[in-house]
Amino acid sequence: MLGIYIHIPFCERKCNYCAFSSFVNIEKEQDRYISSLLQEIEDFTFDNYEFNNELAKLGKTKTQTYDVDTIYIGGGTPSLLNLDILAKILNKIKEKFNVIQNSEITIECNPNSLTLEKALGYKSLGINRVSLGIQSLDDEELKFIGRLHNSSQALEAIDIVKETGIKNISCDLIIGLQNQTPEKFKQQLETLIKKDIKHISTYMLQIEDGTPLAKFVSHNADYLPSEDENVLIYKENASFLENNGFKRYEVSNFAKIGYESRHNFKYWTGENYIGFGLGAHSYIDGIRYANASNFEDYYNRKLALKEILSKEELIEEHLMLGLRCACGVDIKYLEKLGKDIENNENFKYLLKKNIIFKMGNKFFLEPNYYEVNNYVIVKLMA
Repeated sequence: MLGIYIHIPFCERKCNYCAFSSFVNIEKEQDRYISSLLQEIEDFTFDNYEFNNELAKLGKTKTQTYDVDTIYIGGGTPSLLNLDILAKILNKIKEKFNVIQNSEITIECNPNSLTLEKALGYKSLGINRVSLGIQSLDDEELKFIGRLHNSSQALEAIDIVKETGIKNISCDLIIGLQNQTPEKFKQQLETLIKKDIKHISTYMLQIEDGTPLAKFVSHNADYLPSEDENVLIYKENASFLENNGFKRYEVSNFAKIGYESRHNFKYWTGENYIGFGLGAHSYIDGIRYANASNFEDYYNRKLALKEILSKEELIEEHLMLGLRCACGVDIKYLEKLGKDIENNENFKYLLKKNIIFKMGNKFFLEPNYYEVNNYVIVKLMA
């Protein structure tokens, strides 16, 4: 089954930490962009995505299925779009692909741009999962990172979605903002749990070059918590979430049973997905693609990236993704790629030290070592 990602690159205002392909104050660009996006979906064919000779060398065959079981509308701020535009996008996908019953269809929303009318419209379009970019429930933290909403609006947005009957709600929170402590962060989690949120993502704040936040931190190095403090916040609150019925199924993602993000799981398990829109990425049968991240090149269908992964790269990627997730690393898959992991001395050492553990034909990273998974990957690639 395929996953489909749709990128909506428009925002009311760019957040201080954001380095994504998103743009503000370009309302005139929207009509042209949506028209190009719809045409990109219409023109899709697997024949546009192939390296037949290279695939043959890897013993792979081209995927030829148009069956889709997840759609993710991200951004940017998709909740800025009018419902009729969203309807055109989803209808175009359904014309081109076979979207199976009970597919997971997600839209990202910012609390300040969500209304009950929009949320009811989302449900009428078949959207059954809403990801709210809350980021924090502390008003000072929200102001610092440049969000347009406050904590009251964030909680109101949750109530709006629940009023529609959509139960599958995800909320994002950022670890690493000023004056954060494990206890303060736990209070935010407690509030979300009381709201019966099913999925919580806790991301470490990333300082990206070229952002206002990076400039601020360069002159105020001690303003944010240290890396050790962030790890403490993460570890204590990961335990708190798990003790409250949330399964950690990926390093940063926690969900009630049955509410894991099926779409994001495709990224983490190496499944095929297609990205439409500005800067969107695709992964099909071991080949990675990325659309151009500026409008003119995107309109002219120029790719920013088109590469086939070597066996060594596939091994590294499978290790990296598997050790981030509760799904683990498939030993038989590594063997097919020529990696005899069980006879690797570092594998034996990590197993002996209980840093990893084996179950059947898979092995897993002990959750207490999630923050050093890069070290484990390097050891296993040696």
